[in-house]
Amino acid sequence: MTLSHFTSFARKAALAAAGAALLLGSGLNTPWLAPATASAPRAAPPVAAPALPTMRLLTQSQYANTIADVFGPDIVAKVRFAPVNRTDGLLAIGAARAGLTPGVLDPLDATARSMARQILDPGHRALFLPCRPQAANQRDDACARAFLSGVGRRLYRRAMTEAELSAAVEMAGRAVAPTGDFYSGLAFSLGGMLVSPQFLFITETATRSLGAGEGMVLDGYSKASRLSFLLWDSAPDEELMRAAESGKLESQAELRRQVVRMLASPKYERGLRAFFSDYLDLEAFDTLSKDGEIYPAFSLKVAQEAREQILRTVTDHLMARKGDYRDLFTTRHTFMSSDLGAIYKVPVNRGSQGWEPYTFAPDDPRGGLLTLVGFLAQNSHPGRSSPTRRGRALREILLCQKVPDPPPNVDFSGFEEPSARLMPARQRLAAHSTVPTCRGCHALTDPMGLALENFDGAGQWRKTEHGMTIDASGSLSQVKFDDAVDLGRTVRDEPALRSCIVERLYGYSTGRSATAGDGPFLEYLVSDLDRRGYRFDDMLTSIILSKSFFAIASAGKVPVVASNSGKDGNSHADQN
Repeated sequence: MTLSHFTSFARKAALAAAGAALLLGSGLNTPWLAPATASAPRAAPPVAAPALPTMRLLTQSQYANTIADVFGPDIVAKVRFAPVNRTDGLLAIGAARAGLTPGVLDPLDATARSMARQILDPGHRALFLPCRPQAANQRDDACARAFLSGVGRRLYRRAMTEAELSAAVEMAGRAVAPTGDFYSGLAFSLGGMLVSPQFLFITETATRSLGAGEGMVLDGYSKASRLSFLLWDSAPDEELMRAAESGKLESQAELRRQVVRMLASPKYERGLRAFFSDYLDLEAFDTLSKDGEIYPAFSLKVAQEAREQILRTVTDHLMARKGDYRDLFTTRHTFMSSDLGAIYKVPVNRGSQGWEPYTFAPDDPRGGLLTLVGFLAQNSHPGRSSPTRRGRALREILLCQKVPDPPPNVDFSGFEEPSARLMPARQRLAAHSTVPTCRGCHALTDPMGLALENFDGAGQWRKTEHGMTIDASGSLSQVKFDDAVDLGRTVRDEPALRSCIVERLYGYSTGRSATAGDGPFLEYLVSDLDRRGYRFDDMLTSIILSKSFFAIASAGKVPVVASNSGKDGNSHADQN
């Protein structure tokens, strides 16, 4: 049998196993139905409704970070994963329903085998092999076993079973014959591991809790993975793996120690960026474009830097400054690049190739996340702004409030005719109040989106539209505001902002939609954070150290709740 035959067999086996794993891992994801309300802090948090263990496909960043952490930063994972359906506001929840197709698996297989050859080339093999073969042109099962068991433990995030290890060693040994090279055979087996379901899927396993009457919990390895992918967006490191193997993660004191250690690591920034990239729907920047004739300063590079500006602002505020999450909507601190400076019309060192801290002046019309170019441009049309899109994004992403899609066969001719196009947005959108099928939804979105109309479709400041002064007043939850900065202050104090970030963080942490049974625990978190402040480290620690974080339902005891919505909560279909 040739090496190509081995490759074909391994690919088909991995795909079949991945499909089986998907069937086993699929389940009913339902939203948290009960809205969180502030109440007096309880003496002890209630336990959320236990759910079945999850099985999630690695994200592209988790894949790349794991490769870099296990094999070093010079082993680069150049892959592009297929899009995952956003479910209840998060890709992390959609990943529990994602599978692999041949079109996705084939490039992954090619990348995996390329990386495996690099890992075992003459310049790298000494870093990873704990042994040397007796002869470089013959199979050496003992040396192969020593290498594959160690690497497999990190990639699979658990000890390999004897069957898995024996199969990997046999594959490496048999692949030596066509090449006459021990290291090529080893690379072939490693390549198969890098495309196996055991690596590509984060598979959780339940075990009986050591605490009396506490039911099922995740086992040590699953706890370590859930913790590491949340905080570091990567697989567990050696210290966390040892704690999982020894059973130390059963101890609340050890769990707390690990959380403190991991929050202090530079890797924590990766985890923070990964969560907010998902939460704020930042993958939309991959396809964001603007009309070059209307917005000549807005380029592909500007789009990517607008995304980066959001992430730098978030990580600086929450990590470096240890700020309250709510203050992201009022902060005047951000970062500026030379290309973004042209959009903001602020002076930036044109010779600088990096980023500079920047603070908007107290009287500047910008302040907070909603006035950054990224949010404004992302939620606009290619050639003009969109109060409806901006208001809808604010409602659905930041407040977790579903806005219904437009009804079918809506007649947009009244908004698109030449005379209407020459009106300011407020006058154009006023027509919605005369259309019964449009009135209700636009009442949810437009009063907030119109407060951002001083910024055009590229996020550039303007005082007028079509020669007429822009009226940026509006209201949210019966609270009136006059402009974008005032809107940020109103959003900052909106109760739904607090309950939304708690719900999204909990869903991201556990990989599943919240249920009504999770409501009391989530309400407790909101109440507790209302008292202490919404510092992100505290939010994470409160979730991780709770009994809810690792609690698992026994078979037949999974809560089933009817869904609020049967589709993605971030569908931006409105045309206005």
